[in-house]
Amino acid sequence: MRYIIYGAGGIGGVVGGRLAQHGHDVELIARGPHAAAIREHGLRVDLPDSSHVFHLPVAEAPAEITFTTDDVVLLAVKSQDTSAALDALALAAPPDIPVVCLQNGVANERMALRRFPNVYAVPVLCPTGHLEPGVVIGYSTPTTGIFDIGRFPSGSDDLCATVAAAFSSSAMVSVVRDDVMRWKYAKLLNNLGNAIEALCGPMENSLDGMVRAEGEAVFRAAGIDFASQAEDRERRGDLIRIRPVRGKRRGGGSTWQSFTRGIGRIETDYLNGEVVQLGRLHDVPTPVNEALQRIATRLAAFHIPPGGMTEQEILAQVRR
Repeated sequence: MRYIIYGAGGIGGVVGGRLAQHGHDVELIARGPHAAAIREHGLRVDLPDSSHVFHLPVAEAPAEITFTTDDVVLLAVKSQDTSAALDALALAAPPDIPVVCLQNGVANERMALRRFPNVYAVPVLCPTGHLEPGVVIGYSTPTTGIFDIGRFPSGSDDLCATVAAAFSSSAMVSVVRDDVMRWKYAKLLNNLGNAIEALCGPMENSLDGMVRAEGEAVFRAAGIDFASQAEDRERRGDLIRIRPVRGKRRGGGSTWQSFTRGIGRIETDYLNGEVVQLGRLHDVPTPVNEALQRIATRLAAFHIPPGGMTEQEILAQVRR
């Protein structure tokens, strides 16, 4: 089986490198300077206790790949790029190719299911980084991350078991879950704080509790089940142990990294925006998530560096 890593950034690059390191067939899809650096120097995966360079085939679009019936696509682009990525994939890949979503949020699987019948969800618990072309960072050791998997919208099959086994043989942990979306909604609740971290920096504040409370209220109104915080803590256990890499601590999560790279687009519409949309559909107010979505999207578009706002400044823009 060949794993096509569509989006070889922080998550995709680390997963692809780990799979390749442990004998799995891997091809990458990356863009621009990142793809060029991988072609010239290989993909460098920095870990807390080691660094590896993998000389893997890399394409800049699905059209450059000759797909086979043994391929599995691990979709790891940011949610704001999913629709365009799936459009390109649908033009190049077999219609029944398995698409495994290694992404934040809960909208990606729905988008994929419009185009492909075999869609799988993975609630990714894996602290990574990607701030320079050709280099990705995995901050957890000895387990790189937790990648449980199930079919979307529910159930499981033999492919789930195969992919889970591949992850588990490659310094990651994975089990098959028939109720995988229950865990993806729990992960979404955790990701509601990504915009806060990007705007205010990694500090304790009351906004985290506010956005989570709004999210839980919306899910209950919509009849959406989600794993509890206790279940989430139990699943993580002591598997995720974040350590410095090359003497540097992790600066921040995926949204913080998007701000830092100045790419102008972030995934907040699919995190806080998911809660806002559900709140509007079910008549549940979500003012703090709405403010974070609006502020973060605007500042990212103007390439404002992360960490420049205070909690009080954000609360002042909350529409009550």
